[in-house]
Amino acid sequence: MNEFEKLIGKILQQFAGETMKDELAMAKKKFFGNVAILEESSEQFEMRMAQFYDWYFFTRPLSGYGQTPLQSCFMARELRFTDQEKHLLESLKKNIHSLFQFIKIKDQDITIKDLFKGQKLVVKKSPWIYGFEADEFFEARLIPVGETYVFTRGLCFHPQSASAYILTEIKSHKKDPDMNPADFILRLIKMRYKFEQYKHLQPDMIYSNDSKLLTR
Repeated sequence: MNEFEKLIGKILQQFAGETMKDELAMAKKKFFGNVAILEESSEQFEMRMAQFYDWYFFTRPLSGYGQTPLQSCFMARELRFTDQEKHLLESLKKNIHSLFQFIKIKDQDITIKDLFKGQKLVVKKSPWIYGFEADEFFEARLIPVGETYVFTRGLCFHPQSASAYILTEIKSHKKDPDMNPADFILRLIKMRYKFEQYKHLQPDMIYSNDSKLLTR
């Protein structure tokens, strides 16, 4: 567990604890939709929950605050932060959340491309070096650290057969500045979960604007 994960965990103890159980239930309903939350024994459980808590911490405004837990942490009187933690919080607030294309790995340095901005980034000395495939598209949040970045835990990999659909949708988002990339990224997560659920179906039946599976 790195220093960012420890700090996120500290803040989530306040904003995702017992006193916030109703808020957490609403958030899970929004995030998972009608996809059942997996049993803890499932191989995918840890990754799905990491994806959920990343979204809950960085993206979703809390009902009583109108801001995310990250933005609201100084409003909680129960939370106290050291100078080092305050420095880490500033880095967390500068996180890059996007869809990326995997390019290559060399000596634990991962080169990726931000699909929305067309910018190449290098994550140096990354502990995450397994599971990537050539030209694969995936969702990630990057925390800037000096001249490099750190991945948060909630990566979401999409099947290569969905790449054409994803690129088409990104082009539409680039043409319409009012579209929210975060909404599209969340929709893709739900498609990924449906892809896992309906393994007998072709991916283009799920990764589609005409798909009716997301309402089931």
